[in-house]
Amino acid sequence: MSGKIAASVMCADLGHLADDIKKLENAGVEYVHVDIMDGSFVPNFTFGTDFCEALRGMTDLPLDIHLMIQKPELHIAAFKPRPGEYICVHQEATVHLQRTLALIKSFGAKAAVALNPATPINTIEDVLADIDMVLIMTVNPGYAGQKLVPQTLEKISRMRKFMDERGFSNIEIEVDGNVSFENAVKMRQAGADIFVAGSSSVFIKELGIEEGSKELKKHIQ
Repeated sequence: MSGKIAASVMCADLGHLADDIKKLENAGVEYVHVDIMDGSFVPNFTFGTDFCEALRGMTDLPLDIHLMIQKPELHIAAFKPRPGEYICVHQEATVHLQRTLALIKSFGAKAAVALNPATPINTIEDVLADIDMVLIMTVNPGYAGQKLVPQTLEKISRMRKFMDERGFSNIEIEVDGNVSFENAVKMRQAGADIFVAGSSSVFIKELGIEEGSKELKKHIQ
């Protein structure tokens, strides 16, 4: 099965967002990735609940909502998770991770856990039965345009082996951070399934969204 693209709307032209969303649809992108940042868990602010609702009014593509916020369990309901959407929380951001994942699933959405570059993979061993996806951060979260943390490529491989050995081959691995064409090939070979695409691929201005998406798809077959 080919890899899938979750296009990072943070890198879109917000002044012409509806046009960019249509281009993503035309290019066959599978998800719209939405970064939610609170200025506390990460040193940046981005979108919120109203923005997600506006996106749902523009497209039928499922949202891939990445909550880079402290105590996400207090805010999940406000995002009105829908079936088919991913809601991703950071292992480092919530004390009661299993309860938070169960809350996401109670809305019918898919539950995901993100791991920062320095967070060991074994921290989620006891919630594998509660998740549909693991997000391996290949940069430290907070800003677009960062350089890849090299050791995270090997971490993807270890994560895939870790889950397969425990009978969880069904859990997908998403990668986020400097998903360039070159890096995407290495990430795919390491075991990544879903690729958060931003300024290094899908949103390269010289290529355009549709050509950038097509080019990335070639690299993640």
